Amino acid sequence: MSTWAIPALIVGLVCLVAGAELLVRGAAGIASRLGIAPVIVGLTVVAFGTSAPELAVSISAVRGGSADVAFGNVVGSNIVNILLILGASAVVGGLAVSQRIIRLDVPLLFSASVAVLLMSLDGSIGRVDGIILFAGVVSYTGWLIKGARREPDAAVLAEYDESIDELDVGVVDKPVPFQAMLVAAGLGVLVAGSQLLVSSATDIAETIGVSDLVIGLTVVAVGTSLPEMATSMLAASRGRRDIAVGNVVGSCLFNLMCVLGASAVVSSDGIAVTDGSLRLDLPVMIAATAVLVPIFWNGFRITRLEGVVLIGFYLLYVVYLVLDSEDHAASSAIGMTALIAGGIVIVVLAVTGFQGFQRHQANLAEAR
Repeated sequence: MSTWAIPALIVGLVCLVAGAELLVRGAAGIASRLGIAPVIVGLTVVAFGTSAPELAVSISAVRGGSADVAFGNVVGSNIVNILLILGASAVVGGLAVSQRIIRLDVPLLFSASVAVLLMSLDGSIGRVDGIILFAGVVSYTGWLIKGARREPDAAVLAEYDESIDELDVGVVDKPVPFQAMLVAAGLGVLVAGSQLLVSSATDIAETIGVSDLVIGLTVVAVGTSLPEMATSMLAASRGRRDIAVGNVVGSCLFNLMCVLGASAVVSSDGIAVTDGSLRLDLPVMIAATAVLVPIFWNGFRITRLEGVVLIGFYLLYVVYLVLDSEDHAASSAIGMTALIAGGIVIVVLAVTGFQGFQRHQANLAEAR
């Protein structure tokens, strides 16, 4: 392992966070100066900005011949977003969930996750698959913008205006050329950081005998999810609990459709999907997404206890990955423990979620 591998890894992570910050500030400033509604900025610019590190890292990994890092980065980032970031944000202050996210965005996220699994059954995400996924994010963004223009509710606009200000990515009273320079600088720092991160992570993986996929699913995934983590935890700590959930769900959608889609498009041979990912990582991502539904329906919130449970399952997942990569005998016990505990938790959440849905329907009936 190179002497500079670990310092380069740290510098790469710092560059990703700094680059995303510059990109979001500049893009949000341009949108404001051009008179674009805050709701559109919040749903597009902020979501793109916090997921830009995943995009930069995955494309760099594909072009550098480390497709495993690219695939592991996307799948691992979604697992990190749902289990670790939502869990930690809930522990910080509990999270509120809007009905829109439950009815529209989470079902769309689940559908996109299943679609990626189906595309992966032949062993790779090909260029055609990538085009389909990328077309999905374009359609989703267009649908968001169209809906925002059709329903310019003053309260909604005010909410997103406030949320952007709360997250410290808001309007800077500077001319458009200055904002454009911020965007360009952010993109440059992102690219440099992504190259440092991929090269150093691959070097470390080769040295310690851990596969590129495991590094992508853990170190790279957590590193590229730092903007989402910072944004969501800041939002939760400041009482903007609904924004924290929306940021995570939106970023997960962007990861699957844009990051994975764009990476597959630029790859001449497609992105290979290992049998291990088909057996473990993709099912874990889909299960984590599915479990959000009963949690959200049970009072439109994520409690601190539920946050602790989500974090616990993420730690089990990481421990299993590391032990399994070393063929450790304890990996089977960890896997069985996670499977049994997961089954029990899913049954409990399904029951409480159904009860919450029934209460919601009863309240709607009374309101009529």
